[in-house]
Amino acid sequence: MAKVDSTYWTTEISPDSFAKGLGLRELWAKKYLIWLFIKRDITVQFKQTIFGMGWYFISPLFTMFMYIVVFNKIAGIETGIPQPVFYLSGICLWEYFSECLTAVSGTFQTNANLFGKVYFPRLVSPVSVVVSKLFRFSLQLLTFVIVYLMYAFGNPGLHLLPTWYLLLFPVLLLMIQCLALGLGLIISSLTTKYRDLTNFFGVFVSLWMYATPIVYPLSQVTNPTLYKIMLINPMTAIIESFKYGAYGQAYQYVPGMENIQFDWSALGISAGVIAVLLVIGVAMFNRKQKFFIDTI
Repeated sequence: MAKVDSTYWTTEISPDSFAKGLGLRELWAKKYLIWLFIKRDITVQFKQTIFGMGWYFISPLFTMFMYIVVFNKIAGIETGIPQPVFYLSGICLWEYFSECLTAVSGTFQTNANLFGKVYFPRLVSPVSVVVSKLFRFSLQLLTFVIVYLMYAFGNPGLHLLPTWYLLLFPVLLLMIQCLALGLGLIISSLTTKYRDLTNFFGVFVSLWMYATPIVYPLSQVTNPTLYKIMLINPMTAIIESFKYGAYGQAYQYVPGMENIQFDWSALGISAGVIAVLLVIGVAMFNRKQKFFIDTI
């Protein structure tokens, strides 16, 4: 008589929805771990330091002075508004993005020992990094606000007045986080096996900054084709939208021009590119995490 196999499965491990396939449902269920990782990351940043949080104020100011000397005094690039305000408005956002991108792209290498010992949703680590970096970003943004107010109240003739588009700031910040997370996960997945790609992506991120209107106004890009190409860069619309909200001068701004139109299409293109990169990044990361112990 044939033996009847009474074995049956009690848990289905295949994804039955888009959110589960990307690991979002499991990530939400372990949200308390994200908070623990955030506390750990913030605490580690201040251990064995001399100036502590002072570095977060010194870094953007030092970078600002360097940009003023190199790009304004030597290269002669005009900004249309006081140089400290112009440069800091881009430095704060770009440094937050680059720091998040660098940290997320090294997720597998940084947490190799932890990932090899205990299971938890691996996305907890990169997500917590992006959130914990907000602490440093808030202090750097405070530096920009102080300098901004000094010029706004110290010289009313400059007309440094925020616009209603500044209310988009939380959306812009979320876009930066999603871009850093998506692209960082892609880089992390690729460099797990091919270590030499780390050098390539390091150079790529450094050059990326110069393809973003941080050290020069976008208005100086007069070639229509090049202008459209720059708008494909997701960070271009984010930086320019923040500048437009902060002091109403961005995109195709020309000194003395009034009633400048906000470019919603550029922001929409950036949002679309970021969404695609985020989905691809999470999908690649979830697939690679099953085998990274064997390849790292």
